[in-house]
This record gives sequence, C-alpha cells and structure tokens, in this order.
Amino acid sequence: MSLSQQIEEKKNELKLLKEELANKRSGGNSLILRTTSSDVQSFNSSPLKIRRNLTGHLGKIYGMHWATDSTKLVSASQDGRLIVWNAKSTNKLLAIALRSNWVMTTGFAPSGKMVASGGLDNVCSVFDITDTEDENLSAFRELNGHTGYISCTRFLDDQQILTSSGDMSCILWDINSGSKITEFLDHNGDVMFLAIKPGDSNIFLSASCDGTTKLWDIRAGNCEYTFEGHQSDVNTVSFFPDGNCFGTGSDDATCKLFDIRVGAEVNNYTHDEILCGITSIDFSLSGRFLFASYDNFNCYMWDVLKGKEVMVMEGHNNRVSSLGVSPDGYALCTASWDKDIKIWA
Repeated sequence: MSLSQQIEEKKNELKLLKEELANKRSGGNSLILRTTSSDVQSFNSSPLKIRRNLTGHLGKIYGMHWATDSTKLVSASQDGRLIVWNAKSTNKLLAIALRSNWVMTTGFAPSGKMVASGGLDNVCSVFDITDTEDENLSAFRELNGHTGYISCTRFLDDQQILTSSGDMSCILWDINSGSKITEFLDHNGDVMFLAIKPGDSNIFLSASCDGTTKLWDIRAGNCEYTFEGHQSDVNTVSFFPDGNCFGTGSDDATCKLFDIRVGAEVNNYTHDEILCGITSIDFSLSGRFLFASYDNFNCYMWDVLKGKEVMVMEGHNNRVSSLGVSPDGYALCTASWDKDIKIWA
C-alpha cells in the first residue's frame, strides 16, 4: 500500500470515529449516572437547617459571593449597597454605597482584599476593602466597556477580573489599568453567569440565554466547546469540585450535569412538580449534592449520582436569587428578594 493510500485510509478511519462520537453525544444516555450508580446508597433526608439570618438590606438581594476564608461574604442589593458580612457572627463589616441602585451581581477576590459589583449601569465597579473603616468608600476602578448590563463578575486575582454581560460577551480586564485584555464573543444571547475552573483560572464557563454553556480557555481567547441540551435560557453554571464536570440551571425547570471529558450531558435534575426556572446552583464540597435555587421561593438539594431530590429547603418568602457553598464546605448561603440572607448547615 502506497503512502497516499495509507493517509487516505487513516482519514476515513478518523471520519468514522468523529461520526461515532457525534452520534454518541447527540443520542447518548443523559441518565448514565443513574444507571451506573444503581447500587449506591441513596440519601433520604438531611439535617440541613437555617443557622444564621443576616438582615440589614432594604431592597431585593440579587447576588452574593463567599470569600475564600469561608467566614466573610458579600451581598448586592437594589437598596444600592454592597454589604460585607461576617457570616458566623452575622455582623456587618462594611457597607458600600453604589452609584447605581440597579446592581445585579457581586464577587469577592480570592485574596479577600477586593469586591466588585455590576448591573444595569453597564459598569463593573471594583472596591479595595482593606480599609473597612471607610464609610464613604469609592470604587478603586470602574471598568466601562460593555454595552449591556453586567450579569456576573468573577476575579481571577487582584490584577484581573472577568465580566459577563447582556451584550452577549464576556471580557477579561486588567484591573490596574482599567483596560480590556480579551473579549469573548461567541454567544447569541445574553450571557448570564460565569464559573472559573477550580485550580486553573485559565479555564472558565459561560451560561447564556441562547440555551448553551460554553467552555473557554483564556490563553486561546476562543470557545473550546459548546454544550447544548437545555430548552430555554441557561441562568447559572457551576464547576464540579474536581473541575471535570459542571452543572447548569435553566428556565426550562431543569438542572443538568455535563462531563467536559466526553462533551456530553450525564444526568439531569427535575420532576413534575417543578414548573419554574432555576436562578443559581452550587455543589457540595464532596460533589455528592447539588443545591439549586428556584423562582418558587425554595431551594432544592439533589443527589448528584441518583438524580433524586434529597430535600426541599423552605425559609424564604420571595425569589431566591443566589446561593453558594462556602469554600470549606461547612455552610450554604442563600440570598433572596425577601431582603434576607440565610446560612444553612
């Protein structure tokens, strides 16, 4: 066989393998985890209860984010304030007056030295909070470049921050200079949320109203893979603790689990009584549980392997807009339009 014939044979073999992989991705069993985990013991109940109630906001709370010390957290409310809390003592450490009341998101820097906010003013405001005695704290930097609302802010470190926007883009910023480093432009709808890969800040996910979630590598600047499967807006995304999988929550009333290594959905989480959208999700530290907040004022705790509801977490009397598991895994925070923040453990 000549060299050209060998090359042609390998090309045909590669084509067949690609077609086989595409068929498996499109028609594969999205409930594969339920099948493979049939012998694993189920969780039928959980002692998770409300341990702390953080009160002080005067408007709907739209976002919260834990600090890496698992003690402090920051919340953003349409009362026009960011509040930095001690979640254990319930004390307010700092209240920051924002230039716009229409705030939608907030984020804590990994160092704990900065917080950021964004909203309908299309600006990401970054605050240096090392001096918590300053009651009239002004933004250290205002990052202005999006043409739509800011939906999510996530720090890579004290020098760089990612933002997502209703203008269908994500932007990586240099905080010190206030300039754009890279724009990420592949979505066809509002980008609603960001998640940075644990242990590798070069990789992040974006969830969008175009019904997809995209995987990006900051070094390449391009979309590495697009994950489909939802029938409506994807509002939220969170990496699984090991970084190999991720969860999503959508207005189609389902949460899904995707495996990045095979580029496919491997489980979903819903039942007939859930008729509303999901606003926020996060995983337990072990990865066994998925927590999701809903428009029906409740949060659900799901068994990731079994795809079964473990418990309904009732306590808020309005839409639960944001939730997050503390980095040490000991607590869950939920924030709501009822103006309250609850700590569960």
